[in-house]
Amino acid sequence: SIEGFRPVIAIYSTFMQRAYDQLVHDIIGMNLPVTFAMDRAGIVGEDGATHQGLFDIAYMRTLPNMVVMAPKDENELRHMLKTSIYHPGPSSLRYPRGSGLGVELDKDIKELEIGKGEVIKDGMDLAIIAFGSMVDPSIKTAALLEEKGLSVAVINARFAKPIDKDLIWEYAKKTGCLVTTEEHSVQGGFGSAVLEALQGLDVNIPLKTKCIGVPNVVVEHGAPGLIKRDLKLDPEGMFETICSFVDNMPNLTSQDNGVESSPGNGNEDLKNDIKKPTTIIQPING
Repeated sequence: SIEGFRPVIAIYSTFMQRAYDQLVHDIIGMNLPVTFAMDRAGIVGEDGATHQGLFDIAYMRTLPNMVVMAPKDENELRHMLKTSIYHPGPSSLRYPRGSGLGVELDKDIKELEIGKGEVIKDGMDLAIIAFGSMVDPSIKTAALLEEKGLSVAVINARFAKPIDKDLIWEYAKKTGCLVTTEEHSVQGGFGSAVLEALQGLDVNIPLKTKCIGVPNVVVEHGAPGLIKRDLKLDPEGMFETICSFVDNMPNLTSQDNGVESSPGNGNEDLKNDIKKPTTIIQPING
């Protein structure tokens, strides 16, 4: 990289953990244009417990100059790889183990605007902000929620750093209810980045947030589909979590500072009658 090349390092997310010291001292310190293409990001299941890629968003987004991105499908992966290679600094993109979704591939590969998300569908009652591989199941979850009478927006975040603050703020104001989804540790991950972004919102609005991801546990060996089901990261599980969250949004009168957040996936029984979000009188900045 120092001699003008654009290296692409293809590496498992879990192996990237072991190279963190070299990354910090040899790449970040000099702001070198190196791409880290992290395979096995998320739940890998049959590769074994040590191969689960559940921490890379957290450890990558803390680094100065690092761009952190994740594609929603194999077509967007191609565009992100080009974006990363042409970016004049370090960048990482994460993608899961297994086959793609089978989407049509664009003829031309283009660079994406760094730090900008994509609105998949609009909605007025709540917005699901999904990162990477969670976009497709989030679309399916939104469809289930709409059958219950909720108007649900789905946003493909694309970038965890720099995050699209304008888009997050827009839907915070528009819906008053944000749900983040990620195939990663819920602590320090993409949902945390969204909550950090909301601190900069300079208007007082009612807002509730829910972060859905992998809880702070050791995820053992197993088939990815079964693990996701157990962690409520499949469409049906997220539907249940969001239904419980929405149906239990109380009327609040607190004037405390900060966003009322609810990290982790719900475990309550699914309610039969799903209500639209109740207005929460709680400013972000007191």
